Amino acid sequence: MDVKIEPSWKAVLSQEFNKPYFKNLTDFVRVEYATQSCFPMKSRVFAAFDECPFKDVKVVIIGQDPYHGPGQANGLCFSVNDGIPFPPSLINIFREIEADLKQPIPKTGNLNRWARQGVLLLNATLTVRQGQAASHQGKGWETFTDAVIEEISNQTKDVVFLLWGGFAKKKGAKIDRNKHLVLESGHPSPLSANKGHWFGNKHFSKTNEYLVSKGENSIDW
Repeated sequence: MDVKIEPSWKAVLSQEFNKPYFKNLTDFVRVEYATQSCFPMKSRVFAAFDECPFKDVKVVIIGQDPYHGPGQANGLCFSVNDGIPFPPSLINIFREIEADLKQPIPKTGNLNRWARQGVLLLNATLTVRQGQAASHQGKGWETFTDAVIEEISNQTKDVVFLLWGGFAKKKGAKIDRNKHLVLESGHPSPLSANKGHWFGNKHFSKTNEYLVSKGENSIDW
């Protein structure tokens, strides 16, 4: 199947694109976008890959679903388009960065600046129907993104995986921890963060320390 995705990812994932589940998934997504209001816009479904080529991946952050409100989702997990108010989880991410690295909260919640530095911002499910969280779960996206994580784990080394919350931890179960750094904490959503499961995890400084120790540039969070 001809999928419009960044060429290095196309090569790595070519076998997935030809599997029956992926055809069923794309058939489902095509009908949903034709008959419902869905996010992100079609051209941004694979934005996480398009903005962070396979060879550049240094950090992987795993989210769950795209935001389902108008104008929010831009194809990168936890990220919103320029000018959109920060959702609660993103506010808490920025608050932890502020505390961890002593840098101010940014003006925009668009995280493409992270993607360009080698941060793969991967949602487990890449599409959603407006106003209906989890509406595209169980249709095949999870199988696809499991394959993405497995390929990164198998074909690369010294990648930092940031697993926030129970869902992301399960998603990262097959990562080879002898080759990669896996950092886990609670989710940045207020429900988890306010119970003490998020703040103080220092994942951003720990990520940079590890990357530098491996001869890589740190991330400008």
